[in-house]
Amino acid sequence: MIQLLPRLSPVVRVSLTLAAAITAFVPWAAADDPRPARPNLLFVMSDDHTAQAVGAYGGRLAALNPTPTIDRLAAEGVRFANAFCTNSICSPSRAAIMTGQYSHVNGVITLREPLPPARQHLARVLGEAGYATAVIGKWHLSARPEAFDHYDVMEGQGDYFNPEFFTRDAEPRRIEGHSTDVVTDLALDWLKGRASANVGTDAADDDDDEPFFLMLHYKAPHDYFENAPRYDDFLADVVVPEPASLRNRGTEAGLKRGSVATRGYEGELENIVGTSVSRRHYRRSYADDFVAPRRKPGLPDWAPSIGPTDDEATTLAYQLYLKRYLRCVRGIDDNLARVVEHLKATGQYDNTVIVYTGDQGMFLGEHDYQDKRWAYEESLRMPLIVRGPGVTAGQVHDALVENVDFAPTLIDLAGAAVPAAMQGRPLTPLLKGDTPDDWRDAAYYQYWMHFGHHEVPGHVGLRTDRWKLIFFHGRPLAEPKGWGSPYEQPSPPAWELYDLQNDPEET
Repeated sequence: MIQLLPRLSPVVRVSLTLAAAITAFVPWAAADDPRPARPNLLFVMSDDHTAQAVGAYGGRLAALNPTPTIDRLAAEGVRFANAFCTNSICSPSRAAIMTGQYSHVNGVITLREPLPPARQHLARVLGEAGYATAVIGKWHLSARPEAFDHYDVMEGQGDYFNPEFFTRDAEPRRIEGHSTDVVTDLALDWLKGRASANVGTDAADDDDDEPFFLMLHYKAPHDYFENAPRYDDFLADVVVPEPASLRNRGTEAGLKRGSVATRGYEGELENIVGTSVSRRHYRRSYADDFVAPRRKPGLPDWAPSIGPTDDEATTLAYQLYLKRYLRCVRGIDDNLARVVEHLKATGQYDNTVIVYTGDQGMFLGEHDYQDKRWAYEESLRMPLIVRGPGVTAGQVHDALVENVDFAPTLIDLAGAAVPAAMQGRPLTPLLKGDTPDDWRDAAYYQYWMHFGHHEVPGHVGLRTDRWKLIFFHGRPLAEPKGWGSPYEQPSPPAWELYDLQNDPEET
């Protein structure tokens, strides 16, 4: 943190110093509660799988039944209704999960900073506690995951088809197939290999055999979405419901959405801030990229228009965006069913804690946005479902949870000591239906990549059970610049305050 603070403005330095001070000391939950000893730990994370695309969370997409396997896990365990990421972008979220620390403490504030093995705390602590550790799939933390006993990971984002994998003791290799299927195959191979290694040994009959910790990370449904061909017919004849805020932007609908930070003083940022589903965004929109480009400038109004109108293009682009996304999601759900079936067939299901989450939220057309990065609900909220031994089934928990809590929770479930440097807090009391009196009453957020990739201004935020306060500081705080956006200049600063009880869609 000391190394990062000199880059920041005075206002943000004070904010971060206060945040670090508040979160530096956390009273841990007692570890003497009765739980089965040494459960297996299966942590499943999909890239950009947002809560509104999980059936168990309800909403406009639930009737499409995109996640029957995940929904069954939710029914058998706990669904957290208010789980949030602390920095809604891939690498920082993954670093927060691995370290139990906020971005300004673990040092991964953008997509560029590595997380070296010495700071891969979750794997290191569980390995020291006697767990066989593995990560398979998308890693996206630059430095190799050498703190794990075994890894089979893609470099960067990885490819949807025929992905290349890197492992500890072999040359990189490409494996034919869709990444979701391939990652599942590799995970099952590792699980089966562990069982085979114990056949005929004393360990095979030992109730306290070495448990496993497996991080199963899917690339899907990261944009641009590419599903396995067998899902091409899924939802083909369905009209996917639109969010009300897809088309209700600006003042033409009587709305004054956002602030000068997101609209500009005279509306000059409306076509710049936040990449879009419609043709609104000047550079990147689903309507332009996948349907038909907008009307060429300079044509007179009376000239015949070729192709769909703006409104028609929005309709077509939204349906394409959602169907491609949900087809990727259904592929994940079906593959997760394969893993569950294996655990049941091998008698490990009842002694395995399964955690399902996404690395952050994702806009599915809300506010006419694509991607994530914002402190708005659809981007900030993560799905979080936990089932297994020591978990009271059938719960929906409203407590404020952050992804810095994931590592302390898994470590506590393993019966190991949570490192004092971790800023998160174990969720184990909540998993049993109890909420400690001193549980947090606000969640903290910061996005650093000012106008990076999707033209989202840098900001910090706090969310309570009812209120959300966002400060768009309008300044690039992370170096180096060069995120691929031609608009990297400072933008107007502003505060936004939302009453989530009366304005849950933040319009």
